[in-house]
Amino acid sequence: MKILPMGQKPLYVPYRKEKEYVSLSIPHMTGKEMDYINEAFDTNWIAPVGPNVNNFEQELAAYVGVKGGAALSSGTAAIHLSLQLLGIGTGDIVFCSTLTFVASANPILYVGAEPVFIDSEEETWNMSPIALRKAFQATAEKGKLPKAVIVVNIYGQSAKMDELLAICNEYEVPIIEDAAESLGSTYKGRKSGTLGKFGVFSFNGNKIITTSGGGMLVSNDLKAIENTRFLASQAKDPAPHYEHSRVGFNYRMSNILAGIGRAQLQAIEDRVTARRKVYENYEEGLSCVSAIDFQPELKETSSNRWLSVMTINPCLSSLTPSDIKFALCAENIETRHVWKPLHQQPIFKDCLFFTAGDEKPVSEELFEQGLCLPSSSSLSKVQQDRVINNIKNLFS
Repeated sequence: MKILPMGQKPLYVPYRKEKEYVSLSIPHMTGKEMDYINEAFDTNWIAPVGPNVNNFEQELAAYVGVKGGAALSSGTAAIHLSLQLLGIGTGDIVFCSTLTFVASANPILYVGAEPVFIDSEEETWNMSPIALRKAFQATAEKGKLPKAVIVVNIYGQSAKMDELLAICNEYEVPIIEDAAESLGSTYKGRKSGTLGKFGVFSFNGNKIITTSGGGMLVSNDLKAIENTRFLASQAKDPAPHYEHSRVGFNYRMSNILAGIGRAQLQAIEDRVTARRKVYENYEEGLSCVSAIDFQPELKETSSNRWLSVMTINPCLSSLTPSDIKFALCAENIETRHVWKPLHQQPIFKDCLFFTAGDEKPVSEELFEQGLCLPSSSSLSKVQQDRVINNIKNLFS
């Protein structure tokens, strides 16, 4: 396979139709989803309310170890409502991890607040405690602290929550833990998404479990969860007619989708085990390539390895993630670049950004060097070996 010069982009990718397509991350059904879907149809609970919704909330809250959860239309909706619950609005600022999908930060704009981005650190690829403290010190000097900090656990790996919580508690600023990618991961014995004021999960089609589209906001603050359901249901006041004293949203999950989620949740530990095995196979199979490394796992944490992500050391190879992505795409193997840091996105070009030091930001290096590999829990050993062998061939 010819490798393009750095910066040169192909006009099209010559797929090889005779080869099976290997996707990045696809839904993995349990076979029990239709039982809950049929029950919803048989009982005519088709709306965004019903037994599946109630039970899914209770079952997921019990699994992660919090008091309550509110099933919503997306993880993005969960972040939006968490900001609403904290009373954040125009003129406020919110700190946010920079190495993440744009959905982590868009809700900050929804409420009229200003995002301030925090760089990553090398041990988890998540928010740097050093950079976070610098951001707090800088804003405190100006007399305007953030109203919240959105900490994102990318690719399943938990951030350094003890350090981050200590800083935020010192300044009395709540953490919203964006665990959209880390359901099933643990941090020092606690489930991901349960360490902040609010936790956010996503059940998008590519996540470790799915409802096709959906999310959940979890918390130990049951009053906040009750208010979440209120706001997510168009903020209908308790009255014999339609009465509205607050702006509401149409964010509740349907009873049908919640049924899918209930069946999926029953297999969460199997899905985590399978994805961790995929990661282990990649790490072992590519250990002979000195230029390749993988996202580390912090001591006393366990990542669900939602995606297996490798980096290519530019000092040891001239190959770039784009080169490898294009070559694998020609072999019908899907890969993705690591998230482009939000502080580099055009929509956020005027936002403040804090790093730990004067060196090149860690998030920018990860974006330039990282590539996400196929990681589905249903990925066969044959498919994994195909990915491994194609990558090894590029470095030979």
